[in-house]
Amino acid sequence: MIATIDIGNSTIAFGFLGKGDAVHVVRIENMPDSELVMAKLDNFLLSSAERYAIKKVVICSVVPDVQRLLDGKIRKSWGITPLVVGRDLEIPIKNRYKSPRQVGKDRLLCAFAAREIYGAPAIVIDLGTAITFDGVSPQGDYLGGAIIPGLRLSAEALFEKTALLPRVPIAEPKKVIGRSTAESIQSGLFHGYGALCDGMVTRLGEEMHCRPQVVMTGGYADVMSRFMRHPVHAVDGELIFKGMARLV
Repeated sequence: MIATIDIGNSTIAFGFLGKGDAVHVVRIENMPDSELVMAKLDNFLLSSAERYAIKKVVICSVVPDVQRLLDGKIRKSWGITPLVVGRDLEIPIKNRYKSPRQVGKDRLLCAFAAREIYGAPAIVIDLGTAITFDGVSPQGDYLGGAIIPGLRLSAEALFEKTALLPRVPIAEPKKVIGRSTAESIQSGLFHGYGALCDGMVTRLGEEMHCRPQVVMTGGYADVMSRFMRHPVHAVDGELIFKGMARLV
């Protein structure tokens, strides 16, 4: 079995893959200076070594300090030297960014996985801490894209930067017209971001001079796809893990 690990700003996600594309995912909150979280991570690593019969480990990280910490813990708990994307493994996709090193490995991996699994051209929308839009050309090249704050970041910014707006749960609104402040914020988050995704897909497609299919991933992908009017070809919450597995 292959253990694939996505180290993001909010979570450390473990994706375990056997034969095929079936992925078992375990997520742990990413707070490296929290003793409770580190203890939970240590316990999980120890308990999962035999459970998953791990042969290879692949890490994709956008948080270098956590990557180094987890690298050591895996060597100790699993007796395996992890392969790190960008250090030990290259992503086989032509990168057309002006400065290729600036692109997050998670964005490249999702673009690569979308191309391999669903075909090109494509627009990959990843709804995580940040929301990223990434274009894959008809030839299968990574073109670049756009980055905006994610739903939770936006909701927290409203609460922290205003005097009267409350913190609200990230919950689907029943209507576009909110009848309370909480409902209005939830409508803005879901209907507003749904309309934003529709508009970005249209504009990206115009600039790509084609009609790319849309592939959505990330924590809010399933729910946000229901707030879009543009057709979504696939919602794949395990896209990045499948991309990592295809590198080894």
